[in-house]
Amino acid sequence: MTSLEIFAYKTSVLVKLQPEVLPQMKQVFFFLLLVLMTTIVAAGQTPAEAARIRTREQLGQVLDRVGPNLKIAFRQSQKEPFNFVGVLREGLTNAESFEVVIGVTTDQTIGFRIFPHYNGTYINVDKVKNSLGLMRQLLRLSDTNFLYWGADQGGDIFAGYTFTLESGFPEAAITIVLRSIPKLDEFVGRMKPNVDGGPAPVR
Repeated sequence: MTSLEIFAYKTSVLVKLQPEVLPQMKQVFFFLLLVLMTTIVAAGQTPAEAARIRTREQLGQVLDRVGPNLKIAFRQSQKEPFNFVGVLREGLTNAESFEVVIGVTTDQTIGFRIFPHYNGTYINVDKVKNSLGLMRQLLRLSDTNFLYWGADQGGDIFAGYTFTLESGFPEAAITIVLRSIPKLDEFVGRMKPNVDGGPAPVR
């Protein structure tokens, strides 16, 4: 007998399948298996993980829309998949560039870290001409600026902002912070006397 007899229990019909149909059945089987495995993996995500992924997707859409208008091309970090990075180089007078790092955290927040580059490197509180003067200046700027100022573990200074997501995704507020980045160049100019002893620009 050259054909294979398979009983279809749901229809109570005896179906004869020729051998050449079997490869097609195998393809369908493996496709259904792949769908099942994908569903199991997705089901294994916690609500917090799913929310974090959803926030990352929303953030990426905002950056793709607003970034080009600011001359910043954002990309997803390969090392930290929940971070986006971009560099602003155009339209600056005092800083050489601003390195922008935006991350979606496990604590349901979105954090901005904007590092100014000056004379080919970061501005480091331990390597500037007047460390104490710069740190005092950063404290004053944090009190008077829209963005706060700080230093990372290595001492490199940055401007920052943190959003909480308790009330939903803050698209409009994120756009405002992004548009504030070029304005940070003015404050880098004010830091020059403490960074390298150079004169601050005349306001």
